[in-house]
Amino acid sequence: MAGRWARNTSRGHPAQEGGLSRGRPGPHPTTLRRGSRAHRPSPADPPHELLAVSRALSDSRNEGEILRLAMDHVSAVGPYRAEAGYLRVHGRLVPGPQAGPDHAPAFDRTVRELAGRDGPVDVPGRSRGRALALHGPGGLQGYLVVTSRSRPTRAQHFLLAMLVRLTAAALSVAVAHRRRQEDALELHRLRQERATLQQRLISLAVEARCQRAVHETLAEAAASGGGEEAVTGALHELTGFPVLVEDRFGRLRSWTGPGRPDSSPDPDPARHEEMLQRVARRGGPMRVKDRLICVIRPRGEVLGVLALVDPRDEADEYTVFALEHAATSLALELSHLRHLAEVELRLRRELVDDLLAGTDETSAYARSEAFGHDLHRIQYVVVVQWRSQVSDDAFARTVGRAASALGMPSLVTQHSDHVVLVTEGRPHDHALYDALARETGTTDGTIGVSARCDTPDGIPGRYQEALRALDVRRRSRSRYGTTFFDDLGLYRILGPRNDYQELEGFVREWLGELVDYDGRHRAALVETLSRYFDCGGNYAETAESLAIHRSTLRYRLQRIREISGHDLANVEDRLNLQVATRVWKIMPGGPG
Repeated sequence: MAGRWARNTSRGHPAQEGGLSRGRPGPHPTTLRRGSRAHRPSPADPPHELLAVSRALSDSRNEGEILRLAMDHVSAVGPYRAEAGYLRVHGRLVPGPQAGPDHAPAFDRTVRELAGRDGPVDVPGRSRGRALALHGPGGLQGYLVVTSRSRPTRAQHFLLAMLVRLTAAALSVAVAHRRRQEDALELHRLRQERATLQQRLISLAVEARCQRAVHETLAEAAASGGGEEAVTGALHELTGFPVLVEDRFGRLRSWTGPGRPDSSPDPDPARHEEMLQRVARRGGPMRVKDRLICVIRPRGEVLGVLALVDPRDEADEYTVFALEHAATSLALELSHLRHLAEVELRLRRELVDDLLAGTDETSAYARSEAFGHDLHRIQYVVVVQWRSQVSDDAFARTVGRAASALGMPSLVTQHSDHVVLVTEGRPHDHALYDALARETGTTDGTIGVSARCDTPDGIPGRYQEALRALDVRRRSRSRYGTTFFDDLGLYRILGPRNDYQELEGFVREWLGELVDYDGRHRAALVETLSRYFDCGGNYAETAESLAIHRSTLRYRLQRIREISGHDLANVEDRLNLQVATRVWKIMPGGPG
């Protein structure tokens, strides 16, 4: 060890005072630092000095501080100088915190190549130094590199060896203490991680049980055949919140739970559409005012909205999951119901079309019975035409709903410009028209109703009667409302089954000159004459209906007498002219 040194250090540079690294703890109160006048080591008491250093080393638990203490007190045990110190960190030797900026990498390589043995080291500018291994119970803890100013005595060799052993022992204790702390911290971390994992497992188990409860409850509701009410009832049972369903346009379909409002005004269409788009883009439940809303959207088509009423924002993850799952179940249910409705509507229309065209009675009875419609009862054919509505599926459904609400069991179909109903029993005089006016928000509709029909084979003829009633109403002064074929009077004999050629000859005989004059001059003498008769010969009422002055009306009537050659004061001429104008209204080529 140090006793094998043979050469003294005759010259050299002053020892580099190795400062502590940033953050290095300050020295222990018993530490005797080099350069301190109060604790400067004295050659006269090295054993006493070594004893004080031993206590300081034993008290320290910082490896860098232990190495610094040992290097600071090397000179206290003999003519030695500490040139460098190394610590074993993660299996590698690294320079201690006392290493200065002029530390040579070659110097480090020499120490590392000793591989735990003592050995000589070339110290630039000094005599050869020696690297002293710091071995402890745990193996190599580091190195001290020491040079000597002169030949040390045996006692000094012994004291240096003791300092090395004390340093190694202190490092072993510090390393063991550090490892115990690290193990304790790791154990604490592992315990916390275990506790976190256990809590997570408990949460997952609870969440799994909740999700299983949601799946089972909603699956049971869907399988019960209760439809929409069963699903919303199950959701209310699972969450405790009131549940509501609105249709595509924001109208309330159903409410489950307390607090159902007495009335629900229709929302603004633009704002409602904007809200639907926002919720759809979110892809999940979204809070809108006091409601948690989920869009019912099978295959991308919005069918309505499922919502929970939650004014105090108490819904948790479980509630959100239940709402999403219920929305999925309800989407399947509504999609299925819609598909069934579309199939049933198509089959109903096919039956109505066959009835209007004429079909086998036995087949008609069986098919109508499948839809719950009794063809054995007296039937009426109703034709609906609404000026502001396109005659499409939507309007046909609107007419069907209105008839059903009025207690009119009906089969419904649509044609190019009107909707047709085959209904059980005679419709109320104006109930259907009033209901559709409220539903559409307009009054520009015309309805024609046939005479009674006792057997299915009479329905094609009754359909023509309803069309005739519709046409007569549409050409009359009050063109909007309901007209029954039974109330047509004279018009009942004027139809497709009459001899139109004879009727046209009659009209030509009495109105031909006036029709030709109107065609050449773009006048309205025939229309003026028709209105005059409709108003019972009242000048004021006729002028008002034509929006002309009474003097203009007198002039036109005088021209009618002159052109037609017929005298309106003559009873026979007056009757024939009135009948001719009535026939002219409903004949092809008449006013349209």
